[in-house]
Amino acid sequence: MTIRHATETDLPAIVAIYNAAIPSRLATADLEPVSVESRRAWFGGRSPHKRPLWVIEQEGIIAGWLSFQSFYGRPAYNSTAEISIYIAPAFHRCGLGRKLLDQAIRESPNLGLKTLLSFIFAHNHPSLKLFETLGFQRWGHLPQVAELDGIERDLIIMGLRIGEKSEV
Repeated sequence: MTIRHATETDLPAIVAIYNAAIPSRLATADLEPVSVESRRAWFGGRSPHKRPLWVIEQEGIIAGWLSFQSFYGRPAYNSTAEISIYIAPAFHRCGLGRKLLDQAIRESPNLGLKTLLSFIFAHNHPSLKLFETLGFQRWGHLPQVAELDGIERDLIIMGLRIGEKSEV
């Protein structure tokens, strides 16, 4: 198992993993698959020393990824980032999401981050449990802000102050 910075040649695998999550209606508000081309600008906005995009490989196969994204786009929020994790279906329940999230927490001070956020659908129990296990707390609840296949869904804001994580 290796965690490394993503390269542009990884983008098709990153997009495939993301698109695999869309039908479950658990992890993304996108309703249709995205294209590699449509994700190039997003990829270009990643920076290894500020807002990285990591892939996790298992025996040479990209099994998942984690991205850091600036929160709210204003300078006062520079020490806060939103993180997203996506794992390929064949690698669910193998602990890879935990490895990525654990590394994100450990590396955050080196990235100048003091606060991590994640926006998770309230019905995505596996993700909520993962983040809670690593010390994130529920900082917000946005009721019925998304509609997925005619069902209104709540969004939970999970937050962690770096250095204030309870020991697990």
